[in-house]
Amino acid sequence: MMNKTILITGTSSGIGKATVYEFAKMGWNVIATQRNPATETDFNQYPNVKLYPLDVTNLESISQAMSRAINDFGKIDIVVNNAGYGVDGAFEAMSDEIIEKQFNTNVFGLMRVTREAIKHMRPTGGGIIIQISSMGGKITFPLYSIYHATKFAVEGFTESLHYELSQFNIKMKLIEPGPIVTDFYGRSRQFIKPTDTNQYDGFIQKFNNAAEKVMKDAEGPEVVAKMIYKSATDNSNQMRYAVGKPGPMLLVLRKLLSDKLYFLMVRKSYNL
Repeated sequence: MMNKTILITGTSSGIGKATVYEFAKMGWNVIATQRNPATETDFNQYPNVKLYPLDVTNLESISQAMSRAINDFGKIDIVVNNAGYGVDGAFEAMSDEIIEKQFNTNVFGLMRVTREAIKHMRPTGGGIIIQISSMGGKITFPLYSIYHATKFAVEGFTESLHYELSQFNIKMKLIEPGPIVTDFYGRSRQFIKPTDTNQYDGFIQKFNNAAEKVMKDAEGPEVVAKMIYKSATDNSNQMRYAVGKPGPMLLVLRKLLSDKLYFLMVRKSYNL
């Protein structure tokens, strides 16, 4: 275990940073990657953490980071696709640029890193690729249409891919966090609102009021990091790991309830 190596994308804050700490404390070789790592100092306390630049929207950047990791450690055992962000708001007001940027990071970026990881893991005997999805990859809430679209894509992509990779001993894992206290809901939030109409204002206000109540009970990113560690070390073929209340419960309810009942539950919870 002490010699295993993990590469994690999007480690500047939140789940990514917590995951670096979790694996570093357990003695793993950790490759922490960020778009702009020059100002990162939090990892200096761990001699087994190396920090590389990696931008998931740039294939050359991904290839260079992978090559450096292999050169430094010989092999990458696990890759965690954590880099991503969320756009919410009224879809009518979202430009092509905003939509494309959301997909380029959350879906195409994840696919680029996954493809490069496969190229390394297939000839070296296998590994594990862990995708940070969301409960929002299986269930939906108001005003997150394009974010949900990206996470639904990640779920379908990963589930299909696991069939062809099992022959190479490459396991695919999906982590599905519920509401987690990170910058996703703070300074990293990108909220889109129409400027030519106020007809969405009442709907948006109701949503924001309900969302604030949910976040008061949200857990920290450490619970997700621990679940990522579990998925990496449990030696099972389990694919999906729900974490972060009330996410696991909502995922079960979505399976049990009809569309009509589930939609009614969501509307009532947001007073819509």
